[in-house]
Amino acid sequence: MKAVLLSLCLAWLGALPALAQSALQQANDALFRQIQSVHGLSAAEMSRLKTIFAGSRVIGQGNPAITRHPMTPDQCKAKIGGIARYRNAQNKRICGDEYMAPLYDPRVEKPSDAKACIDIFEFPNIPCTYPVVWTRAREAAQICAAVGKRICDAHEWEGACAGALEPPDYFFGRGSVAAMRSAHNAKYSGAKNWAYGATYQSGICAANSTKSASCGGGGFNSCGSNTYPTGAFPGCVSALGVYDQHGNAAEHMNLPMTPREMASTGSTSLGVTEMKGSWFIWDKYRAHPDWCRWRAPYWHGSRVMSASSHENYHLGFRCCKSLE
Repeated sequence: MKAVLLSLCLAWLGALPALAQSALQQANDALFRQIQSVHGLSAAEMSRLKTIFAGSRVIGQGNPAITRHPMTPDQCKAKIGGIARYRNAQNKRICGDEYMAPLYDPRVEKPSDAKACIDIFEFPNIPCTYPVVWTRAREAAQICAAVGKRICDAHEWEGACAGALEPPDYFFGRGSVAAMRSAHNAKYSGAKNWAYGATYQSGICAANSTKSASCGGGGFNSCGSNTYPTGAFPGCVSALGVYDQHGNAAEHMNLPMTPREMASTGSTSLGVTEMKGSWFIWDKYRAHPDWCRWRAPYWHGSRVMSASSHENYHLGFRCCKSLE
């Protein structure tokens, strides 16, 4: 009898990865239907999107077996008074998408002067929806391209957060990621700000969730992506109208090493990885600075389009789009 029970237990354990994959696929299928409904993607765009997801065993809104979101989408909608609050006719007129915001410098420009727009939420850029995580930088760039957008350059994300898009300042020619980063951070160290103001505040953003007790090394089967729905904290917004740049998912960006590697100029020869923003336990554990224009050390560094670029349970992305 013991041998039979042992055999059954082993069979059950062996089936767990397959069950997790099945649950993830079901969750992704529901996500695809939502994306199609909200963004009105063409059949070709949806096919490209699904192909990219199919190339990964982990992309999605977290492992359904262990993820424990602290808020449901319905609770989010009730909290904010309905997602209609995020619909913006001006943004739709300028960007072609009511859930994108123009990137410009309000000190000297108008929204209509923008040359690019940025998603106001983390992908899938739908209010009260969990962000997609477990994405490599390569996959983030591919997904943005699949839906008619592109990955953002670091200065675009920073400008969206700080409330003013400033000219690119990558300090090309310094010779290394570290030297370029240091020069940039020194330039802005005396003018730190967060999307919502001049000082860090707890409770403003989606940053008070809990890390899974089993999460040690960051594995898919041990770390839940315990994110909040996007837009659940309306106060976590920049002056340009961009949400959730602190808390929730950290985000992949392109850090160009030469002018020819800037996504914002139309280049498809991208630079190296840059991870922006904090993550969903930030009010409990602050692992590094996260002010708007801060650039991180070269953590898990690679070329953006490397097949082995980094992925983890709290790492997602948002897209940008150049305007004609």
